[in-house]
Amino acid sequence: MKLDGITSFVAVAEAGSISEAARALRLSKSVVSERLAELERSLGATLLHRTTRRMSVTEDGAAFLEHARRILREVSEAATDLAERRGTLAGPMRISAPVTFGRLHLGPALYPFLAANPKIEMALDVDDRRVDIASGIYDGVVRHGVIEDSRLMVWRLAPSRRVLVASHDYLTRLGMPATTAELDAHKGIFYTNRGIADWRFATPAGVEIIRAHVGLRVNNGDMLRDAAIAGLGIALLPLFIAGPDIRAGNLTVVDVGVRPTPEFIYLAHPEGRRPSVKLRALADHLKTAFGDPPYWEEGIA
Repeated sequence: MKLDGITSFVAVAEAGSISEAARALRLSKSVVSERLAELERSLGATLLHRTTRRMSVTEDGAAFLEHARRILREVSEAATDLAERRGTLAGPMRISAPVTFGRLHLGPALYPFLAANPKIEMALDVDDRRVDIASGIYDGVVRHGVIEDSRLMVWRLAPSRRVLVASHDYLTRLGMPATTAELDAHKGIFYTNRGIADWRFATPAGVEIIRAHVGLRVNNGDMLRDAAIAGLGIALLPLFIAGPDIRAGNLTVVDVGVRPTPEFIYLAHPEGRRPSVKLRALADHLKTAFGDPPYWEEGIA
């Protein structure tokens, strides 16, 4: 059983086609096909269903896939350990991050880190959907929010203050709410990946939940901000998104006397797996780059 065959199988299983896997591996389709065939011969099992449009794993393939991923991960970690013993951060690292934060803040912080460590082979998946960090596909997941999954080990990178915001035009038309009770008369713009359309505030009596009338539900932070600027309602936005438009006067902070429940920018990795030195180095770099309080909160009282 050869390692390149296992690598090809995992790539095809994840991509769903030999063509996509070949592109990811920078190999020809014929080479990937030959390696798959050799692996199946050595195992005496068919690992993939082959159709004209897409490939899928067989029952034997699904059973082998988990072991194959672990084999590749352990080989990669062994090579990384040797590099780190020589004082070099090297090897593959796959990270997932949300779209808006990735574009606005993670990317600008990440590029100097990669330039300083050119032997790191970074794969960055930018997607607002929640990913299963326990699956082992990712070395780490950068996320914004509360920390809910008990299977995760988490490093806090920065606090994330959120504020209610609306356009001056909207508040002129419907009035500025001064209490949480007055939010009931307003339209809300909600982030759909949060599930229920509500706002949660930390009060001396506990968490207060407000469900305003839905003006818009959307699964992207940039569009959430744009909808608020367009006057469609009130949005609860982190300052890493809303900060520039608050400073420019495009959005007005709505103060209802209590703050939203606290959230964080964090880097999570699976429990039970020793995080690599390069992942720790990335976490330390991002903490320094973001600051405490983070730079995107400067100038906003």
